[in-house]
This record gives sequence, structure tokens and C-alpha cells, in this order.
Amino acid sequence: MSDLQTLFAQAQQDVTSLAERPDNAAMLQLYSLFKQATSGDATGERPGMMDFVARAKFDAWEKFKGLSADEAMQKYIDLVAELKA
Repeated sequence: MSDLQTLFAQAQQDVTSLAERPDNAAMLQLYSLFKQATSGDATGERPGMMDFVARAKFDAWEKFKGLSADEAMQKYIDLVAELKA
């Protein structure tokens, strides 16, 4: 496992033990960076207007389209570090 992957795995553990739950915007960013790092670009159809949560998640993930897995991992690590501070 590379150093980046090790740091990414540690950041995933760290986010579960934060002193306070991040706000919704930060949670969406964490979700979308995680999905981009682990699954690549968003695929499938955009959820319908009545499925607010799924649509927000899809839109947040879609914003990172084209970002490499390594870049997404690094952004996730950086965001978790900010939230821990």
C-alpha cells in the first residue's frame, strides 16, 4: 500500500472520531471526494428532483469529474486535517 493510500485509510478512521459532526457542506465534500477516490467519475443518471439527498450527493460528486484518484485522496486527507484542527 502506498503512503497516500495509508494516509487516506487513516483519514477515513479519523473522520469517524471527530469531536463534532461536520456540517452538511463538509459531509457532502467528504462523501464526494471519497467516491471520486474510490470509484472515479460519477456515473449513471442524475437522481430525480424529489430525491433531494441522492441528488445533492450526485451533484457534489459530479463536481470532481476528471480529478484523479490520487488528487481526490489528497484533498480528502487535507479536508479531514482541517476538520480535526
